[in-house]
Amino acid sequence: MPYQPHEYRHVSYLWNDAVADKLEPLGNLVYRSNRLGEDQRITNTGGGNTSAKLIERDPLTGEKVEVLWVKGSGGDLRTAKKENFSSLYSGKLEALKKVYQGYPDKGYKSPGEDRMVGMFSHCTFCLNPRPSSIDTPLHSMIVEKHIDHLHPNAVISVASCKDQEQLTHEIWGGKLAYVPWMRPGWEAAKICEETYANNPYISGILLGQHGHTSWASDSKTCYETSLWVIETAARYIESHDKGDKTFGGAKYQSLSVENRTNLLREFLPVARGLISRNVKFISTVQTDEATLRFVNSNDASRLAELGTSCPDHFLRTKIKPLYIEFDPQREDLDILVARFKSGLEKYRADYTAYYEACKRPDSPPMRDPGPTVILIPGIGLIAWGKNKSESRVTAEFYNCAIEVIRGAEAISTYQGLPPQEAFDIEYWALEEAKLQRMPKEAALARNIVVVIGAGDGIGKAVAHRVAREGAHVVCADLNLEAAERTAAELVAIYDQGIGVAGSGISGSGSAIALQVDITRRDTVHKLFTQVILAYGGIDNVIVTAGVFIAESADLDQNDRIFDLSFDVNVKGGYVVASEAQHIWNKQNLRGSMVLTTSVNAAVSKKGSLAYDTSKAAANHLVRELAVSMSPLVNINALAPATVVQGSNMFPRDRVISSLAKYDIPFNEDDTTDSLRNKLAEFYAQRTLTKQLISPEDQAEAAYLLISGQLSKTTGQVISVDGGLHEAFLR
Repeated sequence: MPYQPHEYRHVSYLWNDAVADKLEPLGNLVYRSNRLGEDQRITNTGGGNTSAKLIERDPLTGEKVEVLWVKGSGGDLRTAKKENFSSLYSGKLEALKKVYQGYPDKGYKSPGEDRMVGMFSHCTFCLNPRPSSIDTPLHSMIVEKHIDHLHPNAVISVASCKDQEQLTHEIWGGKLAYVPWMRPGWEAAKICEETYANNPYISGILLGQHGHTSWASDSKTCYETSLWVIETAARYIESHDKGDKTFGGAKYQSLSVENRTNLLREFLPVARGLISRNVKFISTVQTDEATLRFVNSNDASRLAELGTSCPDHFLRTKIKPLYIEFDPQREDLDILVARFKSGLEKYRADYTAYYEACKRPDSPPMRDPGPTVILIPGIGLIAWGKNKSESRVTAEFYNCAIEVIRGAEAISTYQGLPPQEAFDIEYWALEEAKLQRMPKEAALARNIVVVIGAGDGIGKAVAHRVAREGAHVVCADLNLEAAERTAAELVAIYDQGIGVAGSGISGSGSAIALQVDITRRDTVHKLFTQVILAYGGIDNVIVTAGVFIAESADLDQNDRIFDLSFDVNVKGGYVVASEAQHIWNKQNLRGSMVLTTSVNAAVSKKGSLAYDTSKAAANHLVRELAVSMSPLVNINALAPATVVQGSNMFPRDRVISSLAKYDIPFNEDDTTDSLRNKLAEFYAQRTLTKQLISPEDQAEAAYLLISGQLSKTTGQVISVDGGLHEAFLR
């Protein structure tokens, strides 16, 4: 039945005997799962589950028992490890059948059926804490040893056709049985169990509107059976492909990359502001050819209105996307914004009507009625989520939905789930319970924070501090390599997240690195363009970039030092603020900005004339910006002092010069860090608190200023200097 490995055209054959044969049984299940999840045409992020019934030794009796290992709730096949699988005694799972039959309120979509999910924990083998999947009964009731339950695009295409049952028999030649749509759970598993028992020759079951389940007696054959199911469906769809007539053919033409970028730069902040009526959202943009073929087509509006089919899809994408009728070649930004506003209001009204028509007495409250997917001809797809990872997954799932629709329309007529069935998944008590179990969002989880100067010193510490609060961090610096190192550190700590969608920089995670020269408006403009494409807008901007150069006896050189100091320390802050203001105004969401000045701005001293006066000007720039950018944006300043450790303003030669200036003994052979520690300790003893001042101390203050805890503070300069009484403001 399976194809030879080299014959696959629509999936990748990734099984390697040399690797798989060395693995113990559970490791082999993980291996199979990872290979399936590795191919996006087979399954999507977080979707599908695999299982194996293995013989284990009971830790209580020492006897050998059969244990069902099945991918647990919330796991992802591509990245799954052993700890992502739940383990349950097969015998105890079998005993649950009698428990279920004793319920007076059993039946499809009944409280009794939902109650069975809580019973799985009583079957746990070896105190495994991984919660069981809702599909556990499906894996338990089919007696085959190895089972894959997947949601491949090609298979869902067949399962979403008007004549899906007939096509099932035609495409797979009777090797797959057909079960009409049922919400996953105990009753659906019972139907599959009966279908398997009555058709012992089949290799799997097509689940209407959902996907497929297939099986085998060993892991490799199970993997190959799954690939055969998918490849066979894909080849059938390919043989009926409509070519240029796909989705009814093209109605609109795509914009050039440059024109699309320019339009998105202006549109995304507006859209983010309007979408974020209750809470803020983060965007992911998809502009690949497959997406553009759909949104540009004659049938896109009709097909989008039908919504998605597979429950894994619409839990992310909602019952349908918002399609905006827009001619990119003849209409402009103002028309797009106007259409989006009216479309958004209609979508919210439609969603509210859908909720009211389908809700049940015990339904959870209506969630945000706005769309999570926006389709725009000539531009592509914009997905929204509470964070970057979620918006990437949403985009990924609608990419899959487009492929499903394409396949279904090629071989038949596409149909979505009936609204009540969709509602009963979206507002299922079990799904609501899963949402309620999610950890509380971090303070900055929905914020986009641009840190300029993030390559080292205070900027690096700030980037780490806001990332710890869940922020999406843009690490910007004149030194791109330094910014990339900081961003890589953040990704290593906080992970890239899940989801594999997003075009260009929009496929990024929660931290990116960009180059900027704040004295040049064109580079600042380019920086914010990339930030918008990556995340949809901005919330907070923290500028730690600065320059300190001591004067000399060379007056011409001092003139250049003066120019550079004011360009970076004053003009740079103004350029960043004015470019950011354009975005904040379009979003119409409250924002905040922190400029880094210095306590030197309030202290007269020798040898740093250009630096000190530029920082004094920066202090007043903060006050001016606070006035001009109110009431939408709070502008404050962070004024550090004596930050020696980790600061690029204290290279070895300056440290040595300062040590000599203050008659602090040192050895030329001392390491730079040792010399910095000596100077830092000297500075600490000059303060009222007698404490070393670190970049992390400055980062804490910067975080406080953007955290919302000081939302009624603007135009102020916050000194973090350990208590230098010379710098007390008078």
